[in-house]
Amino acid sequence: MKLHLLEILPIGLYFFGILALGFFRRSKSNEVDFILGGRQLTLPAFIATLVTTWYGGILGVGEFTFLYGISNWIVFGVPYYIFAILYAQFLAARVRKHSFLSIPDLFYHHYGKTGGVLSAVFTFFMTLPAPYILMIGFLLHFVSGWPLWLCITGGALFSMLYVTTGGFRAVVRTDKLQFLLMFGGFIMLLVVLMGKYGGLDFLRNNLPENHLSWHGGNSWQYISVWFFIALWTFVDPGFHQRCQAARSGKIAKRGILVSVVFWFFFDLMTTFAGLYARALLPVDGTAAVLSFPLLSHQFLPPLLSGIFLTGLFAIIMSTVDSFTLLSAMTIGRDIYPPNQRGKGGQVATIRFGLFITAAISIVLAIFIPSVIELWLLIGNIFIPPMLLPLLACYFPRLQRSPKWMVINMSAAFLTTFIFLLLAALTSPSLAELSFYAEIPPMYPGLFVSGIIFALSPRKNQN
Repeated sequence: MKLHLLEILPIGLYFFGILALGFFRRSKSNEVDFILGGRQLTLPAFIATLVTTWYGGILGVGEFTFLYGISNWIVFGVPYYIFAILYAQFLAARVRKHSFLSIPDLFYHHYGKTGGVLSAVFTFFMTLPAPYILMIGFLLHFVSGWPLWLCITGGALFSMLYVTTGGFRAVVRTDKLQFLLMFGGFIMLLVVLMGKYGGLDFLRNNLPENHLSWHGGNSWQYISVWFFIALWTFVDPGFHQRCQAARSGKIAKRGILVSVVFWFFFDLMTTFAGLYARALLPVDGTAAVLSFPLLSHQFLPPLLSGIFLTGLFAIIMSTVDSFTLLSAMTIGRDIYPPNQRGKGGQVATIRFGLFITAAISIVLAIFIPSVIELWLLIGNIFIPPMLLPLLACYFPRLQRSPKWMVINMSAAFLTTFIFLLLAALTSPSLAELSFYAEIPPMYPGLFVSGIIFALSPRKNQN
């Protein structure tokens, strides 16, 4: 599909602006500044970086709404609001109070070297930006027509450039711009579509019946899986990093609660936009995953379409750069042996970790070219072994023997991995992965973790 020059121009200006913001000021060479920006995050900056980073899956949201209607809000909205509010009330201030720079830091302290290494490996895979790099690849492919693998590779390497120099400060600076583009693009799209086609009456008359039902034609078992995946909030290294970077625990708590309000309104906009896409676009193999860019290209004037497409890039890249930094930090700081670090110390090894992160993410994005499947894969495997051990670190009454927590993590991971392996062996391909015996791997993993946790002696018992 050939884009108008006025559609491409805003995208080019955006890429130039992002590089300029990212390279504007080099991060200091100490790890607290590189990882947390010196712990000086103000409330507006906290909100901008959390809102944008947590919403990187915009093409997946468009795909889900195109296929299943308003159940998108039930699946990708409601459970995340609930768990984010709980995080704000019970964890945000506790996270800020401690001096641990990462979740593996916390596990090393509470569960020893083995627990720390396990959590570092799990955290690395949880923060791999593969789903978001895949979305960048789809968008670049849509804009340029280049092969998808080349777009995935180019998008990953570009997103890594300014993080290498600026660290967390670069991420926050670019997130402020991306916040404005994120909301501005969808407000503009909906104003044009509602003015041209009308509102709810138009949608009721042009959508399949299930698209306006809460379940969208899916079974309650399928929808419940996504509710459990929303538990990711509690073990999300991005939440931990931003709470640690806030100036105070009060800013962290208040920032999350305000962010929920922004997410609520943005979810309403993306859901309505997805419904318009389903009502207006032909149903074919590419319409679902590219529903938002197709809607923009076909129904907005060229310049407005270019601004909207720029907003899509901004939403995704705000998550790519943040997750890339988190994954690299896990390699360079929590996994890489301290006695093998060179003159640059941890910052140098973190920068080395950026290349490892990019390489693995590119491979995953090329071989599993489905955003939703990548989300399901990562969430099902790594939430069960991390959830209860992490919560126990912050609540003394939940703390258990370090040895038993390591057993808990290992057993929960092995359980989810075995169920996933059985699913892979019985599915046509990784891109068409279906759960073994219709049991999501997360369920048995959480069950095993819960049983071991309940039977484990408390930390002061041997």
